[in-house]
Amino acid sequence: MRVPRVLGPMTCALLAAAVAPAVLPKAAEPGPAPDGWKLVWSDEFDGKEIDRSKWDFELGNGFYNYDANMWISGWGNNELQYYTREPENAFVKDGTLHIRAIKESYNGCGYTSARMKSRKRDGSELFSKKYGRFEFRAKLPTGQGVWPALWMLPQSDKYGTWASSGEIDVMEARGQEPTKVLGTLHYGSRWPNNAHSSKTYDLPNKGTIADFHEYALEWEPGQISWSVDGKVYATQTSWWSSSKLDGDKGVKPRQESDLNAWPAPFDQPFYLVMNVAVGGKFLGNPDKNTKFPVEMVVDYVRVYDKVGGYGATKPRGPGALPFGK
Repeated sequence: MRVPRVLGPMTCALLAAAVAPAVLPKAAEPGPAPDGWKLVWSDEFDGKEIDRSKWDFELGNGFYNYDANMWISGWGNNELQYYTREPENAFVKDGTLHIRAIKESYNGCGYTSARMKSRKRDGSELFSKKYGRFEFRAKLPTGQGVWPALWMLPQSDKYGTWASSGEIDVMEARGQEPTKVLGTLHYGSRWPNNAHSSKTYDLPNKGTIADFHEYALEWEPGQISWSVDGKVYATQTSWWSSSKLDGDKGVKPRQESDLNAWPAPFDQPFYLVMNVAVGGKFLGNPDKNTKFPVEMVVDYVRVYDKVGGYGATKPRGPGALPFGK
């Protein structure tokens, strides 16, 4: 059992918010689905605890790479947090999910946090989907070295391990840049010949990630679009996947026949992931000005299917391939 601790400034801020007149963070009950979509799965976080029929927890500070027969610490990004399933790091309160990163010494790491996913740790399915609209309403933590993310991974590595089977980042943010969010695709060959393409969105009207925003992704065969508060800011129609290997590493394809058939890898079911990471290569480590604990608050997660189906796959659009045309 972990020793109880005083949470300090964050606790004071939460108590102040509870008594100050303000707009309630919880959204109204779900209204009509967006035009052309029908709701097929959701979590409104209206219960008293996290619904374990929908979510499981990633644990630890890394993973074992069975291809290379070695342990990868820091989740491959030099991250500093140890993920737990402790109620201090993830809990439901007042109709919202809280994922909290805490500065504390735990199992050899200097921080704890939580990473929740709609797949069990043994790999079996809780929820995954191919194509659809994936919608999160959340407010995010800020501060140097704080990395909140809402993203998706393949239920099974149909085309091989990362990144040949893909990764879809609905939203991620660098806490030290609170007016910006990113939407990103990871694809290509297995590491180290992976690739990615990303678009940054600047929140308008002096908005910040510390406020509630609706982050959504619409995924159709051959096309993926990102939006914030209903404004589409990026659409991608070009990516690639190759399963070719040299030993345990991916190789750079040399011709079209080396690629998996379009629109691989984004033609298979993906599951949902929500987490707050600390530090690493993507954004740098916290500094003396980063105030912990920090937390991401999620109002809801909703997934929709397209009314009438998705139709034919759109052809690959212009974009960088690993070889010249």
